[in-house]
Order: sequence, then structure tokens, then C-alpha cells
Amino acid sequence: MFSEKVRFWVLISFVTVSGFSQGMLLPLLAIILEQMGVPSSVNGLHATGLYIGVLIASPFMEKPLQKLGYKPIILIGGFLVLGSLFVFPIWQALWFWFILRLLIGIGDHMLHFATQTWITSTAAPEKRGKIIAFYGLFFSLGFSIGPLMTRLLVIHQSLPFVVSAIFCLVIWLLMLFIRNEYVNTNDGVEMVEVSSSIGRFIKTGKLAWVALLAPFVYGLLESTLHGIFPVYGLRIGHDVDILSVVIPLFSFASLLTQIPLGILSDKIGRKKMLLAIISLGIGIFVIGAQIEHSIIGLFFTFAFAGMLLGSLYSLGVSFMADLLPKTLLPAGNIMCGIAFSIGSITGPYLGGLFIDLFPNISFFYVIVILLVLVVVAIGAKKETGDTMTA
Repeated sequence: MFSEKVRFWVLISFVTVSGFSQGMLLPLLAIILEQMGVPSSVNGLHATGLYIGVLIASPFMEKPLQKLGYKPIILIGGFLVLGSLFVFPIWQALWFWFILRLLIGIGDHMLHFATQTWITSTAAPEKRGKIIAFYGLFFSLGFSIGPLMTRLLVIHQSLPFVVSAIFCLVIWLLMLFIRNEYVNTNDGVEMVEVSSSIGRFIKTGKLAWVALLAPFVYGLLESTLHGIFPVYGLRIGHDVDILSVVIPLFSFASLLTQIPLGILSDKIGRKKMLLAIISLGIGIFVIGAQIEHSIIGLFFTFAFAGMLLGSLYSLGVSFMADLLPKTLLPAGNIMCGIAFSIGSITGPYLGGLFIDLFPNISFFYVIVILLVLVVVAIGAKKETGDTMTA
């Protein structure tokens, strides 16, 4: 069996490949469906299948994790993902692809929930931001590389799916050599006081709702910029090759700042960090709305937005872990996934609808409005329990 350090990097590798498959699927299917003549609103609605799968799986994750441990949940989730990727090229039909998106959403949530809980529950509080930043960094690395697979469409439509499935299979096989562990339930007080999953979700929401806003925003940004912006970009005159390079910049640029922002949040607190980066992000998208017709303008917008906002998910998870006892971490990680999924579902559909209804208004203004609302909500939260408890 592998050592604890090797286990950490195998888990991180699985997260990277999962990010790669998600980052590939959103723009790849958006482009294929656009070329098939599917309306942008339907295209956006179809993209929500991945995140609907997350929501379907969320209520049923906690008990199996406690009973089976981390490893079986990761293996089952990984198998759903790689199996679905292999099946995609078999039949080109909207409803069939939607079902596969659902299955990938369920599988991705299983492996993310298990790996995320495993990492957050074993990370030292004083290094939590840094450790979880590695999680976010490598997910972003995979997500930033994924859209480049759209360029393989000129070779064969099935090739991107097969490449992604093979990568996933390799890491899945490595996971077989990792020793299983179980959720820490030594803090029995909370488990007795809140014995039901619904009760733990309610308590988690009361204690950590402000932390859940960050995964929500990240989900909306990620799915909208990768799943719907390709459609908007094509309509304002940019070609597929340019978009396949520009769009990954959001995730790729976050690689430069994930670790520094995670370390800084360990020192100054998550709330201050979130307020700072989201406020700066608002300014970036306002500027981006003025220069979106320029290729250089798009590079600027996606790169700087990624540097600032690409760490929202990992910072939100760190914030959540600061605010909760260990026995509520599984419920907290599930709710981070739910918040991410709600944002991911909301973004593509409303984004596609916005493009249809307001074709002459910049797409970036939708993001600006959302970010302003989130800054107000985080800023209004009282400091009691908001700051880092490490």
C-alpha cells in the first residue's frame, strides 16, 4: 500500500483528471450542439445535466461514506465518470447525452466529496488554506487543459472523449492500491445532538452559510464561462480556435495564485480575502465588458479574473472547515458541492437566456451583478465566528 504522502498525490491526481473531463465536456458539447443548430437556451439547459447529477447524488452521500469509507466511494464515482466518457461517442442524441451528463455529475460528486472530505479532515488547521489550495490548484490545472481537447474535433469527434476516459482509467487503477480509511466520528457530541442527515445539513447551513457563497459563485463562473461563453464568443465574431485558447485562461491563471492566496488566507482570515478578491473581480468584468470584441481584451479579462476568482472554491471549502467541527465536515463538503451545483445550474441556463433576450448587452454584466450581491452578503455577515479559527 502507498504511504500517506503518496495517497495525497493520488487523490490530487484524481481531482486533476476530473477537472480535465469537466473542463473538456462543457465547451466541447456546447460547440458540438451549436454546430448542430441547437438554440443557446437549450444548449445552456443541457449543460446543467452535470450539476443536476450532483444535486441528485448529494442527499445520499454521507451515510455510504461513513459506512464504506473513502476509497469505495471514490472508486465507484470514478468508474461512473470513465464509463460515461467511453459511451459518449456511441450515440449522438440530446436525451442520451443528457443522461450521460447526469451520470458524470453523480460520479464526479462522489469522488470530489470523498477526496475533499478526506483532505479537509486530515489537514492541520494552521495549514488548511495551503493544503486545500493544492486541491483547488490541480482541479484548475485539469480544468484549464480540458478545453484544449476541442481542437481534436478536427481529427475525430470521438477522440476527446476517449482521451479523457483513458486518463481517468489510469488514475482509477492507481486508486486500487490506496488503503481505505473511514470518517472520523470521535467527536460524538455533535453526532448525538444531530443524528439525522437533514439535521446536520441544517446545522451546517446555520454555521457556515457565508462560506457556501464562494463555491456557489465559483460554480456559476466556471460553468458559464466554459459552457455558454463559447456560444456568446462565436456570436460576437471570435472563432473556435481562439476561444479554445482564451477560455482555459480562467482556470490556468488561477494556478499562479491558488497557493499564495491560500497561504495569505491562513494569515488574514478567509472573509477578508473573499471580500478583497471578489471586489477586484467586479472591476475586471466591468472592464472586460468594454473590450470583449478584442482578442487581447478577452485574454486580459479571463486571465485576471482567473487569478482573482479561480480560488473561490478552495477558499470557500477552507472557510467552511474553519467554521465547522470535524463531525460536520462531511455535511459541509456535501453542501459546498450543492452550492457549487446550484451556481453551475443557474449560470448556463440564465446565461443562454440572457444571450437570446439581450443580444446587444455584454454577457459579462450578468456576472458583475451577481458578484456585487455576493460581496454585499459576505460584508453584511457579522464577524462572530466568521474569522479563521485556526
